[in-house]
Amino acid sequence: MLIEMKNISELMIDLAYSALIYDNKEIAEEVKYLEEKIDETYERIQELAIQTAIETKNSAIALVIIRLATSIEAISDSAVQIAEVVLRDIPPHPILRESIREGDITIVLGRVSKKSVLANKTLGELNLASETGMWVIAIKRDKKWIFGPTENTKLLPGDRLIAKGPVGGVKHFLNLCSGATHKI
Repeated sequence: MLIEMKNISELMIDLAYSALIYDNKEIAEEVKYLEEKIDETYERIQELAIQTAIETKNSAIALVIIRLATSIEAISDSAVQIAEVVLRDIPPHPILRESIREGDITIVLGRVSKKSVLANKTLGELNLASETGMWVIAIKRDKKWIFGPTENTKLLPGDRLIAKGPVGGVKHFLNLCSGATHKI
């Protein structure tokens, strides 16, 4: 459960920055939804840690687990604070927006077209990360999100992709999504 919490909190930070960069309330709402899931898991971990401490008469392990879970939960809370800027229609400070845009790593939104070479192929078949430098971190399919897609995740026409990677890979990635480029 701790590893799942960690992975979700990392994704939440990426999604929160995506929401901020693109002023996208839908992504910001997903961050809030994931934070609720983190909170539920956090409470369950605390209960299990205390139960284990009582059963084993060893509180040291329980304390470490609770501290880790607390840190991860704090990260998810921070992601929600970033998303709240978008949800409340608060313009981000110009320095913050510029620092995000000037970074070496960026986040981009792309839509898989019917004529895209990406359509109906798995991420493993495409090897996008190696070829473009862009990592697909989430997929919006219809009204449902796929977080942390794996190499077995198939991309379908109409999928909205959130990818993260070097600024130099963005144009190629977007051209692949749109079908303007057919060579990966």
